[in-house]
Amino acid sequence: MAARRSLGRQFGWLWMAYAVSAYGSGLGFGALPLIAVLVLHAGPAQVSALAAVGPAVGALIALPLGPWVEFRRKRPVMIAMDLVRFAVMLTIPVAYAFGRLSFFQLLVVSAVAAAAKIAFTAAGGAYLKTLVRPDDLLVANARFESTTWSSIAVGPPLGGAAIGVFGPVTTIVADALSYLLSALGITAIRGREEPPQRAGQSRVRAGELLDGWRHLLSHPGLRALYLNQLLVAGLIMATEPLLAVLLLGELGFPPWQYGLAFAAPCVGGLIGSRLAPRVVARYGQHRILRTVGTLRAVWLIGLAFVRPGVAGLATVIAVELAIIISMSLYNPVLATYRLQHTPNDRIVRTLSAWSISGGAAIAILSALGGLLASATSPRTAITLAGLLILASPLLLPRRPDPTPAPDIGPATAHAQPADAA
Repeated sequence: MAARRSLGRQFGWLWMAYAVSAYGSGLGFGALPLIAVLVLHAGPAQVSALAAVGPAVGALIALPLGPWVEFRRKRPVMIAMDLVRFAVMLTIPVAYAFGRLSFFQLLVVSAVAAAAKIAFTAAGGAYLKTLVRPDDLLVANARFESTTWSSIAVGPPLGGAAIGVFGPVTTIVADALSYLLSALGITAIRGREEPPQRAGQSRVRAGELLDGWRHLLSHPGLRALYLNQLLVAGLIMATEPLLAVLLLGELGFPPWQYGLAFAAPCVGGLIGSRLAPRVVARYGQHRILRTVGTLRAVWLIGLAFVRPGVAGLATVIAVELAIIISMSLYNPVLATYRLQHTPNDRIVRTLSAWSISGGAAIAILSALGGLLASATSPRTAITLAGLLILASPLLLPRRPDPTPAPDIGPATAHAQPADAA
């Protein structure tokens, strides 16, 4: 079957590197806020600032990196970004060991790691397009998607147990080492990567910083999917802290039930990602984007009806399972469409623009949700988010776009590596 076929040794090394990094991040999920609370005794305002300010500053740092990465070899950039994350994350246990850890250091680490993640993800998307054949892009993206969800299902519970046994910086050490191992895995990929050629002057121009957004907003299909994704992802993520307050505070769920409510549904990520290549082969890319893009918006309102006890726990698990199955099926199809309809000489800037905008949308909608919950109640804010997201399918593209972007630049010469199956 398509989902099981070999994509070659080079992709295997890339996938392995991604898996190691993903599981390390799963173990370290929420580690910075946890350290801020347990070690530095930070209050709610500081924890909120850590969650918002660090990624926001990271996005600003990543903004000029897009054009710079665009016209450089992608594999060395990915290795460098992994090493940057390894080094900056490792400063936390070192400072903790010497009693010098500060809240400002956590902010700096959060910002640098966020910027490196954006640059790595953008370079990785461009590199993937040169590493596998065009008709294998969906299979490759589905494998990344399944790895992401399995790491989320397994990592946080194990990370919590490790912190309880070995101390608060344990998962930070594991996360840092995972970036080092990821860099080694990417280094093991063989084959010469030609540097992209750019026309005209060699220095980055100010206008190039916005080229990613220009491409997203000028392409009818990408524009519709981009705006839809900002709204859907922003509203879903904005409900997560509100749901935590509702479950742990108002409804009195014990912490283990709260963890189970979010870990168990991640199994749905494996289901959806494995189905993606098959359903696209049967029904077509456009129909899946329309249908599943609509389905993933209908479940969120169910969280407004959560009640105490086992029935409430079952409701949360069922709603989250439905959302995750829909998202994990939709995401690799969306990622493939985005690569297919973006020229090679603009992939990094387009993916960077997408990541920066997504982070900004989540931050803004989360802040608005928090303000509304403070003025009313968490349940009211969750209800409004569930109602607003029902309008998101109106933003999905109505007609298929049969014309993928032409491959521009030397990357086309490497679209089919010699050891690909």
